[in-house]
Amino acid sequence: MTLPIAKPWLSTQINQDPRAATGRRLRWGVVSTGNIAGSVSQDLSLLEDAELYAVSSRTQEAADAFAQTVGFSKGYGDDGGVPGYQRMFDDPAVDVVYVATPHAQHFHIASAALRAGKHVLCEKALTINAREATELVRLAREQKVFFMEAVWSRFLPSMQRAFAIAASGEIGQVQWVSADLGFPAPYDPTARLWALNDGGGALLDITVYPLLWALGTLGFPQSVTAIASLNEDGVDSQNALTLGYDTGAQAQLTSSLTAHGPRNATVAGGLGYVQTIGSVNNPRELVVRVGWDEPRHERFDVVGIGYTYELREVTRCIQQGMTESPTMPLEDSINVMRLFDGVRSQLGIRYPNDAR
Repeated sequence: MTLPIAKPWLSTQINQDPRAATGRRLRWGVVSTGNIAGSVSQDLSLLEDAELYAVSSRTQEAADAFAQTVGFSKGYGDDGGVPGYQRMFDDPAVDVVYVATPHAQHFHIASAALRAGKHVLCEKALTINAREATELVRLAREQKVFFMEAVWSRFLPSMQRAFAIAASGEIGQVQWVSADLGFPAPYDPTARLWALNDGGGALLDITVYPLLWALGTLGFPQSVTAIASLNEDGVDSQNALTLGYDTGAQAQLTSSLTAHGPRNATVAGGLGYVQTIGSVNNPRELVVRVGWDEPRHERFDVVGIGYTYELREVTRCIQQGMTESPTMPLEDSINVMRLFDGVRSQLGIRYPNDAR
């Protein structure tokens, strides 16, 4: 597998308060009333230039209940065969849409939003496969609207700082990266994490977080070797990826829906290392050690839950007339899906979307 080297994922906005307005007020629509939609909406309410305008669900009752609880002005449910999300997209007052449905629905719903001329932030994984991702990016560019995958950790001050340290040369040339994320998720074939029809499994749902540490410090690999445990539904309950680079560098990444892990990341170079304390997708402390010197500890606070930083990026880009984020470029999202396609090919994981 050969993919292009990623550029450093460094944001010039990271030291700014993500709550502070950067331009005109944007009216947000949210697709879904699930847990992630609620958490992101909670952080969205902290932005001075964001308005919680509308939410959609399959039923009007669910949309109205979420709107009242979270603070949205309107709720849209399915009506007369028209999906609630389409009714919301038809509302000219909606500026930007956040898609928070299961992975397998992203392509269809994001396509509808883009065709309606809405700016779109779509939850990760962007789609089920690279073909879907490529089609969405093409459509967004045709429509000349903003489009971004919601990989929130990429914008966190702690992760941005770790990438900056690795890029600075302070720890020398990066030689290896290790990262893991795991938690026991009770098996339920109808739940989002496990449902084959939803794109369930560890790979599409949580592997993106360990992968960030490799891509953000080493770029895309030249080879990927994968092993996994698949259940009787063909869903991966855990996986381990080894990424190889022409420089000789390596990365070992582990994701699990069946076991608690330390949730740590280590970026090791010829002169020293950076190690995380706190969950790998939202570390609150970095340990930096150069040679045999005493380690340096750098601690971080986040505004809200931590989604505020990606939400500020989306808002700022739209206000400035940009159609993609320089910190989260669309080509990176396509290439991550290509990488996952290659991994799934090795593991024998197929989703219904692949036959579309």
